[in-house]
Amino acid sequence: QVQLVESGGGLVQPGGSLRLSCAGSGFIFSSYGMRWYRQAPGKERELVAAITSAGRNTNYADSVKGRFTISRDNAKRTVYLQMNSLKPEDTAVYYCNAYMFRVDYWGQGTQVTVSS
Repeated sequence: QVQLVESGGGLVQPGGSLRLSCAGSGFIFSSYGMRWYRQAPGKERELVAAITSAGRNTNYADSVKGRFTISRDNAKRTVYLQMNSLKPEDTAVYYCNAYMFRVDYWGQGTQVTVSS
């Protein structure tokens, strides 16, 4: 059974930091690229960051460049999203996604709220 389980979300003040984790099981984690998406209320889901299967290449949305860092540890079957200098507009449910060719797996999401 394929599972992606996110953790690390919560309430943080503007300018603060959070580190999201996503643990995968039930599939060959090291063969899949990984992405973080987010969806704010009333908005479409947007791609935040992506990392290739071996972790050699990363991509970021313009809105998070220089503030967020995606990384992975294939031995732990986990992908991370380090989020610094958080802004209220980063408030959203964050989802991790595993992808390979036409196969997609999704986690259940974790809420991140940036507010004073």
